[in-house]
Amino acid sequence: MMKRKALDLWAGLFVAMGLGALLFLALKVGNLASFSAAETYLVTANFDNIGGLKKRAPVKSAGVVVGRVEDIAFDTSIYEATVTLAIDKRYLFPKDTSVKILTAGLLGEQYVGLSAGGDTVKLKDGDKFKLTQSAVVLENLISQFLFSKAADGDKGGK
Repeated sequence: MMKRKALDLWAGLFVAMGLGALLFLALKVGNLASFSAAETYLVTANFDNIGGLKKRAPVKSAGVVVGRVEDIAFDTSIYEATVTLAIDKRYLFPKDTSVKILTAGLLGEQYVGLSAGGDTVKLKDGDKFKLTQSAVVLENLISQFLFSKAADGDKGGK
């Protein structure tokens, strides 16, 4: 009888650890495990095309996560996407920092990359990035390649 209770206890612990691992993985996939209570400042940037960028996507500089995408909206006055970035207050970037939307790997998730400039004035809450580079959309690259090859083929036949 005692062995049966011990076996049930170990089985219960094993199941609880499995459920904990599944919860951890679910939070990791949803970009929620990296929740930080650190203070942030909000900075915006406009892009022609944000590709598949999503809220809570990482903001990285030199490969280090320095913030998260807070909000994505469409500005009807300039017909561009406005991305709001929440950057950790520990990381102060120069005003002339450039912003790019990059892809992790060939078909991975998209994130925002910051390249620090040389200005002595630092960004503060509510500022706007001036230098932006939109996402590279794989479909556009493929169509450009195909059209350029078709144009080369037309020239060779004449």
